[in-house]
This record gives sequence, structure tokens and C-alpha cells, in this order.
Amino acid sequence: MTGVSVVMATVGKEEEAVSLARTLVAEKLAACVNIIPRIRSIYRWKNEICDEGELLLVMKIRSSAFTRIRDRIRELHSYEVPEIISFPIEDGLPDYIDWVLENSAQG
Repeated sequence: MTGVSVVMATVGKEEEAVSLARTLVAEKLAACVNIIPRIRSIYRWKNEICDEGELLLVMKIRSSAFTRIRDRIRELHSYEVPEIISFPIEDGLPDYIDWVLENSAQG
């Protein structure tokens, strides 16, 4: 294990995506946030099938900081129940892994 994880979250508006990304990087909760525009999400919410355009945030973080970034996203997010999921990175380019660790806070 590298001690680094990828966290994903979706948002409904570009302004919110940019604001979240800038805040999380400025606070060193994430070393990097990629914003992937124009995804389409089909999901069940409050007993209805929804079909919405969203943006996907892909964040590289220190695994030990997941609880902090999860709580911060929840605090800033406009959704009642935002998607916030984490995947550990098992292996990667050592220089990149080191960069993420150097540019993100510990948990």
C-alpha cells in the first residue's frame, strides 16, 4: 500500500466543482483534484428515477486524511447526501506517490 487514495465525488454545477477543488487543495486535504465535466448520472432518489448532468471530482489524498476530507466536502457540498467514496492506491509511480504525500496533510 502507498498511503495514498483516490476520492471521488459528484457535484451538479461547475462553480461548485471549482470552489470545492480550490478549497480542498488550498487546505492541503487533497494534493490534486481533477474535474471531469459533463457526466450523466442516472440514480434513484426519494423513490424517483433521476437523470442529471453532473461533474466528477477525482481527488488524490493521503489515505489517513479521508475522514477530514469527507467531513469537509460534506460541510461545503450542496447535496443532501453527496457521493464521497475512497479507493486506496495499491501501487503507482513512486515520484507521483511521494508528491501526493508531500502536498497533502495527514489525517
